[in-house]
Amino acid sequence: MNWLRHRLDVLAPFAIAVGLFVVTAAVIPGYGNLVSIRSLLLLASLLGIASAGQTLTIIMGGIDLSVPAVIGLACVAFAVAFGQGVSPFIIGPAVIVAGIVIGAINGLISRTLRVSSLIVTLATSTIIYGAIWANTKGDNRGSVPDFVTDFVSVIGWTGPIPLPGSVILWILLVVVFVVLERRSVLGRWSYASGANPGAAELARIPSLLLWTVVFAISGGLSAVAGILLAGFSSAADPQVGDAYLFTTLSAVVIGGTPIIGGRGGYARTIAGCFIITELTMLLIGLGLDEAAQQVCLGILIVMLVAIYGRESHVRMQI
Repeated sequence: MNWLRHRLDVLAPFAIAVGLFVVTAAVIPGYGNLVSIRSLLLLASLLGIASAGQTLTIIMGGIDLSVPAVIGLACVAFAVAFGQGVSPFIIGPAVIVAGIVIGAINGLISRTLRVSSLIVTLATSTIIYGAIWANTKGDNRGSVPDFVTDFVSVIGWTGPIPLPGSVILWILLVVVFVVLERRSVLGRWSYASGANPGAAELARIPSLLLWTVVFAISGGLSAVAGILLAGFSSAADPQVGDAYLFTTLSAVVIGGTPIIGGRGGYARTIAGCFIITELTMLLIGLGLDEAAQQVCLGILIVMLVAIYGRESHVRMQI
């Protein structure tokens, strides 16, 4: 019975994603054509890249609220620097390294001081937004190289493959993360820490190293998402990542990874990304405004949490 329930929990988000696609294709004329499918994959890939580090952070028992701030910082820094003549092959890696450093600091502080990562990353977000304003004074004029714009273009190709580069990057990221979660020491440590932090420490899992590395991964991938969103919007917008605070967390939870950690995985988050993207496209097609979209997403989350939340936490099953 438990085995069957576990399988249903895993399959439910993917079934919902398929069902939403069918419903949306029936309601919105032209939704099932090639351009719409490419748009769906592109938007889901941007959310999926931003949600990857968040997933691993939550599995470990933490949470990263600095994702939107790091996305905004990367977007502004990349576009403004390129607009001032800095090579994208210099500023791009520099921005990603900055995201990794910010994430590592988040994990280091959270674990060293034993402070909730929610508080630490929220404080980091405030500092980042303040730093952006202090350095730009609101003047965020910039530009983005054409190859980055093409990388996130709906009509873009990746060599002979008729998909935008961001979709191919997401596919590669999915493979890496699934292997990381299931086959690597880091993945096993993350699940153990999320399932029972006390037992993980008694098992001599280096929690300080684990939290530092996992949050560094989250920060680095948030920076990558920020660069891609700079190409998508063709602007230096510090607020471009704001929507990703709610949607990255929603993608993880809707996919079936509990917010308290210890279970789930990035494969489930993939389904969550498609559900959120499809539902958003459906609601926009029906003419609903952003507030109504948030209400519908919230109702969906409550419904799915009611299903997932019936299973006891891992530490209660031991």
